[in-house]
Amino acid sequence: MARACQITGKKVMSGNNVSHSLRRTKRKFYPNLITKKFFIPEEDKWITLKIATSTLRTINKKGISAVLKEAKANGMM
Repeated sequence: MARACQITGKKVMSGNNVSHSLRRTKRKFYPNLITKKFFIPEEDKWITLKIATSTLRTINKKGISAVLKEAKANGMM
């Protein structure tokens, strides 16, 4: 599985390490991903998602059903 959030699509970004002498070398910025199980009461089943922790905060605020519906509308799922 790729290092990307299944709901928001956040993925690895690239950038530079900048040393004291300002020498630049390539590096990667990884999203803070976790694997989490959610219960969907409408479908009466559990799903496992690999999501960013910022997405988990959104799920806690809006609810899993609303977030999944929004992700399907945006074409992420």
